[in-house]
Amino acid sequence: MGEVAGEGYGPPQATLASSLHRGRGPEHRRGPRHRPGRPAPVAAAKTRRKQGDGALPYVMIAPLVVFIGALAIYPTVLTVIEAFVHNDPLTGPNHFAGFANFTDVFNNPEVRQSMVNTGWYALFGVVLTVGLGTVVALLLQRPFRGRGVILAIIVLPWALPGVVEGVIWSWIYNPTTGVLNSVLKSLHLIGQYQLFIGSHQVETILLIALVQAWQITPLAALIVLAALQSIPDELYEAASVDGASWYRVISRVTLPLVRPALAIATVEALVMSLNIFDQVYVLNANSTTGSSLMSTTYFITFQDLNFGDGYALSLLATVVTVVLAVGIVKLLYRKVEYS
Repeated sequence: MGEVAGEGYGPPQATLASSLHRGRGPEHRRGPRHRPGRPAPVAAAKTRRKQGDGALPYVMIAPLVVFIGALAIYPTVLTVIEAFVHNDPLTGPNHFAGFANFTDVFNNPEVRQSMVNTGWYALFGVVLTVGLGTVVALLLQRPFRGRGVILAIIVLPWALPGVVEGVIWSWIYNPTTGVLNSVLKSLHLIGQYQLFIGSHQVETILLIALVQAWQITPLAALIVLAALQSIPDELYEAASVDGASWYRVISRVTLPLVRPALAIATVEALVMSLNIFDQVYVLNANSTTGSSLMSTTYFITFQDLNFGDGYALSLLATVVTVVLAVGIVKLLYRKVEYS
């Protein structure tokens, strides 16, 4: 019995020693060893985690892609297609019309008049918005007491809808009880109350463009002001040491360094001026004196129910806006680096 016990039923130490001698440690008893050629459990888990992390960004931006696709891409594609289709419920049925819609648009005198007016709106809007925005930004460049309150007041027009601004300024331009007539008559600049909107083309466009400039100038001012805050003070100190005048500092130091911001503000003013609608609709209605391309598109599409011409006008407005915006960026934008 002693010999049998010694051979088959020895002490645990002997069994452990023999196992270690054969290269099999205690961990062998905890589970099967990892076989070569198969990924380790930890490595496999890391691989699955990395694959999941790689898909997470796409999952996060998927709602935004769907949103942009529904509100931007789909309408754009639909406009391109329908611009070449005869789509008029009064004359039906719908069929491919080629460039007939564009021919009708250019042969329409009201459309041609609105194109000329829109050019004036773009000119007045860009000059007023960028000019006033730059002046306001320069005045607010240096900190002073009450600067935050003034900034909050300046931003208020940008927060108002265009229709609300149109209603407010219609009270100002009112030919019988308007504030503008009252002030001008009190200063003896006019003898009697005047009709400002609708009497003369350029005057009407300028007054309506002034309303939109009042709305979008705060945004231009904030864009230029942000660029002004990034200019190092050392440059102004060096210009002061050199004896540069205020005008030369503005023209030689400030404006060249804020050129990217001026380009962005110009594009913003150009796009909004080319697509002006709310102020024109409220102040000018359907009069051709101050009609814009967008207001004419609205009346042709929803009043005359000529959807084909409406789509053609929308496509033309989009193409012109994109081309001019890209041209402005190429012309004005320059990258600025401070070394």
